Amino acid sequence: MVLRLVPKERDTVSEPAAPADERLLALRARGGDGDAFEELVKRRSAGVIGFLKRMLGNAEDARDVAQLTFVRAWENLDRYDSSWAFSTWLYRIAGNLAIDALRSRASRGRAESEGLRLVRGGRSAEEPEAPASLAREDARRIFEACASALSEKQRLVFVLRELEEVPSSEIARTLGCRESTVRNHLFQARRILREEIRRRFPEYLPTARTEEAGR
Repeated sequence: MVLRLVPKERDTVSEPAAPADERLLALRARGGDGDAFEELVKRRSAGVIGFLKRMLGNAEDARDVAQLTFVRAWENLDRYDSSWAFSTWLYRIAGNLAIDALRSRASRGRAESEGLRLVRGGRSAEEPEAPASLAREDARRIFEACASALSEKQRLVFVLRELEEVPSSEIARTLGCRESTVRNHLFQARRILREEIRRRFPEYLPTARTEEAGR
């Protein structure tokens, strides 16, 4: 089967999809219906590519791994459990392939994201957020520099939860672990990123005088 991903200009657009409809399409595809699987690819390719861009930090790598994700999905449809949302199963495949790609890069793995969300949530009064004036390019550069301090699982959980806004329960099912494990990975990822920003980019953190003025 030749898989056709969505055009590049739509890579970051989220496609609306009904989980129940996708389950039916997946079951039809499992029975050999290529058109049903092509419809799944059309619905989900933009979201998968966007997710992989954030994991891998490179658009071409993201498209390559997305292509492999759908190939793996097609080849393993007999293992798809229809009690799961198709998207959950698909993100699990994509996440595992992204981890493999990151490991092959070792410490040179890069990631792309909206930097103002790096320290979202889990913040105490003594841990102010980065200033709102932080430019998008600076935020991307900071995340790329700091994300290498995260383990593959921490990065995967962080991207899914903070950037893709996937619920913790869904992430737990995607990774085959408990929600408490997801929360722990997320907590550690936030902590490590905050520490890395303090250590490597202190100029982007509010000064003590600025904090006092804001009280």
